[in-house]
Amino acid sequence: MACISAIRRAQREQVNARRPTLARETTFQFRPPPSRRALIIAETGYLDRTVKVEPIDTFAEPVRLNIRPGEVYQRIDLLRALLVKSPNDVARCLARDNTGSIEAFAEKMNAKAQMLGATHSHFLNPNGLPIPGQYSTARDLAIIARAAYANPTIRSIVCLPQLVFRYANGRTRELENTNKVLKRLPFCNGMKTGYTEAAGHCLIASGSRPGRDIIVVVLGDTKSGVWTDAASLLSWGLWL
Repeated sequence: MACISAIRRAQREQVNARRPTLARETTFQFRPPPSRRALIIAETGYLDRTVKVEPIDTFAEPVRLNIRPGEVYQRIDLLRALLVKSPNDVARCLARDNTGSIEAFAEKMNAKAQMLGATHSHFLNPNGLPIPGQYSTARDLAIIARAAYANPTIRSIVCLPQLVFRYANGRTRELENTNKVLKRLPFCNGMKTGYTEAAGHCLIASGSRPGRDIIVVVLGDTKSGVWTDAASLLSWGLWL
């Protein structure tokens, strides 16, 4: 098992998307997690069905899509917006629609994490915003990301550089993918960003070439460093 030397005070984990871990560093340093909920939504299915926005869904800061109570959307459209732009109101809406409450969805996330073997994580909300008692590790997020990478619906969305979201009133808005590595490396095919003051700049990035698929996790990095660190790890892993 190879090791990667530290570039910054970031926590990193790199896994082969089809096989066990290739390399890791400071794997069990606990940090508040970036959001990890799309896998449950995608696996539940019935994505062509509609969901009505409730007032409680809109109690979300700081990143919002500004969906409004009473509006109706297809689940797949909200899932696409969630994976490309990470709006917290959309995360709350999908979570509440899935299980009836934020608390029940958090329990479902924890059960899924345990089933996958991500045993050093505990989730309390669907948007990853800091709250006492919520945490994860680079290794656990890599395990969850590998399961998400195997889901064809998620794979088809996280690779999109942008998408057009249509609001219930017909207005449209172009959403640019928050993962800047997608535009920098031709072999990067997606995954997910996250940021809070507590967790720092975080990125789960995936890449592929014939015969090899790689997932890397970078946590607690700087605003500019997260992109270069993830790109370096992807390049190293794919051409190791």
